[in-house]
Amino acid sequence: MLRGYYTAASGMMAQQRNQEMISNNLANARTPGYKADKAALRAFPEMLIYQMKSKNIPTENGLTLRSNEPIGSLTTGVYAQESIPHFAQGPIRETGMPTDFALVDRYFPDEAGGAFFTVEAADGDVRYTRNGHFTVDGQGYLTNNDGLYVLDHNGNRIMTNNGDFHVTPEGSIVTNDGATTIGIAYIDNVQNLVKEGHDLHRLENGNAVNINNTEAEVNVLQHTLESSNVDVSQSMTEMIAAYRVFEQNQRVLKAYDESMGKAVNDVARLG
Repeated sequence: MLRGYYTAASGMMAQQRNQEMISNNLANARTPGYKADKAALRAFPEMLIYQMKSKNIPTENGLTLRSNEPIGSLTTGVYAQESIPHFAQGPIRETGMPTDFALVDRYFPDEAGGAFFTVEAADGDVRYTRNGHFTVDGQGYLTNNDGLYVLDHNGNRIMTNNGDFHVTPEGSIVTNDGATTIGIAYIDNVQNLVKEGHDLHRLENGNAVNINNTEAEVNVLQHTLESSNVDVSQSMTEMIAAYRVFEQNQRVLKAYDESMGKAVNDVARLG
């Protein structure tokens, strides 16, 4: 009977984590460039159950032979293995702000590939983002909303001539002092990226290549932003479904608890 406790409890924990993930998606439904997470639920490894038997052999020494007869397999519950970001491009919307950029995916040589803006993190390493909601700091450098510097194709900070610039579809930032190309990294497998918060990603495995050195093609649109790819209606449906499954497991757990209570109190009293 205790197996039923563990199975129901594991189902409740998995759906709680699933609901937390969906809630986070909904909270970021208006965050530019945000990529929705999808939960991967898996069953715990199955156990093969055997019936233990013994047979007495009528011999002089009274031998006893033990044998195992397979009954079948038993699963022990479910768990939320991981959350997988869905990197499909979100809708493009016009903002009219000169410091708002959007990446428009055109062609990637790898199905799992993706293009990202590059920014300089506080620790000096490079981070990747699809959030092009940038601004210009007091020194005239292009930064994101957290004050991290946006990098060019050579890994240098971008001077914008105090915001007096325009951007070409190829990603060139043109000012009175000349032009520089905004840094766009191509990652052949976006599942190697790890979310760090503030819409930034860290590359854990693999390499990030300057997109100009690949066959990948993207356009950069100024005065626009890529919206979150969260489907609010679908997420609400998934949240309700997760809550219903949580409730069902809760009822099962309550039923087991009542059965155990009767076994401990009533049956023991009868004895």
